[in-house]
Parts: sequence; structure tokens; C-alpha cells
Amino acid sequence: MPSAGAIQAPTVFIGDDAVTALADWASAVAALRAAYAAPMAPDMVPPRVMARGDGFWLRGLCAVSPSGEYMGCKLIAASPRVRRASYLISLFDQRTMDLVALIDGNQVTGIRTAATAAVAVDLLAPRRPLNVAVIGSGFEAQGQLSALLAVREVEAVRVYSPNPDSRSRFAARFSGRAGVRPVDSARQAVEGADVVVCAARSRDESPVIWGEWLEPGMTVVSIGSTLPEQREVDAGTMARAASIVADMPGEVAHDTGDAIAARQAGVDIAPKMVALADLASGKAAGRRAPGDIVLYKSVGTALQDVVIGEMLLRKAQAAPGRCRTLDQTILTIDK
Repeated sequence: MPSAGAIQAPTVFIGDDAVTALADWASAVAALRAAYAAPMAPDMVPPRVMARGDGFWLRGLCAVSPSGEYMGCKLIAASPRVRRASYLISLFDQRTMDLVALIDGNQVTGIRTAATAAVAVDLLAPRRPLNVAVIGSGFEAQGQLSALLAVREVEAVRVYSPNPDSRSRFAARFSGRAGVRPVDSARQAVEGADVVVCAARSRDESPVIWGEWLEPGMTVVSIGSTLPEQREVDAGTMARAASIVADMPGEVAHDTGDAIAARQAGVDIAPKMVALADLASGKAAGRRAPGDIVLYKSVGTALQDVVIGEMLLRKAQAAPGRCRTLDQTILTIDK
């Protein structure tokens, strides 16, 4: 039962519309950069778990924020068979154990993925205006470029996706913010780029980036292959990378189709793995020589979701009316 006289914090709900109104790229990147640079014990961000059914799955990710304020989890219910998914983020107060927020995670997933990639690129890419290749033109690709534009000067962007109309719409979306030029092939987009952002898996799960295309000094971002059955970059890309920076090194190495295929091709990726937290905190270098090719590979973590959730909650608390206080909540009890 609750302690006598204890006052339990209410629970707020931050819906999808509120996430749109509250989120901004600069704040998201700054929050994640600070989190990854902070001391963290491995137990604060455990591996994800997944329950699978026939054509559907439920994934759970938990984390304790290094801010000392909140801890939480994200649940993802998805069915590739019927092409539907839902995302829920819960935040608990680390001091009282109260459930303080429920957040629609639909957009948060894209925000945290892109903002974390922007942290990695900012730490890895040369300190000059960047030439960027974007493979993909959908929601994830748009977020990746938007987040990068919030932290770095971009000189030129070439975008490729299989649908000419889609890549033209992508270019128009960024008109006035970056010089985006649609091109007719992924290889044409990659030529001469400082940063290659890959945010589009093929329908048959064959790679969309090939190692033979890469040039010395490139930073490659791969965010689309997070499960064993998924592919985005080929074994040659993994082989040519001097370092593979990962948000969750163990999961990237063992649970992604790209890493599995690389091992099957005889590529030893273990010596190449660098944790993003070690890169951000200065414990490890991502690039030892200017000509090194570096791959940032992401599977996503609850740390990212919780940190963005914290940011949204603070913004909602400072902007009355952006979130709704629930009439009831779960009971916090003494144990």
C-alpha cells in the first residue's frame, strides 16, 4: 500500500499531435549527445526482448536514463503481414517509482533514430561543410537529413530512391534548407560524398549499399537493418569499414542481417566494433586516420526513447495544454 501521506504524481499522456508540436531536432540531438557522453553501467540499457507470433511480434526495450530523473520502456507491436504497428513509451520517476508519462512513440522512433545518427555523424565526419548522399526518400530519410541539418552545415545533397516522383518530392521538401538534387542511381548518389545515409531497405532484403562504391574517408550511416532477416549494406561495406560504431554493439554484431552475412562471408567484425557511448565520451576513437571508412550502424535502444521522452515531458510541462493529465493511473505501492 502507499505510504501514509504520500502524494502520487499524476500520469500525463503525450499524444502524436503533441509530439509534433513539442519536438525539435536541435534539442533532440543535444539531449542524446549529453546522454551518450554520461557515465552508464551496462545494466542501465539491457538487450531488447522480442516475443513472436505467426506473422507478428512484440518488442520490448528498457533503459534507465543517466539524467537521474526517469527510467522507462518502449513497446512495439508490429505485424509485417498486415502492415500495422503501434508504439508506446512509458516513463517512471527514478526516485518515487511513479508512472509519470505515457507517450505515443510513433514519431519518437524516427526522431531518436535520426537524432542519434546525427550525434554519430557529427563526431565522425570532417569539420567542414558536408556533401551528403541519402539513399531513401521516406519518413526515415527525411528525418535523417533534418537532424543532420540541425547540427552541421551541408553543402550539397544527392538523393536516390527507386521512385523518381518520391525523390523529387524529397528534394522539394528541403528546398531553401539544402541543395538537394535527385539522381538516378544509388551509386551516383554515393560518388564523392562525405556522408552516406542509408535509410531504405530493398523489398527483397538485398543490400542497397555496396562496399566497392565507397571512397576513403566516408562516413556511412545504416539504420534500416535491425533484425536477422533484414539487409541494407553488403559484406564488402562491413569489410572495408575500419570501425563499426554501434548504439548497441552486441545486438548489431549478432542480431542484424548485415553482420550475420558479413560473418558468413568471413569478415571478422568484432575488432572493428566501437560503442557510440565510448565515442561520445572520448573513451574510443571512431576514425584513426582521415582515410578510414567508418560505418555507424544502429538497431535503436530504449535509452534513445527514454531520453527523447524526457525531453518531450519537460517541454510539455513548460507548455500547458500540450499534454493531458489522465484521470487515473496505476498505483505505486510500498513493498
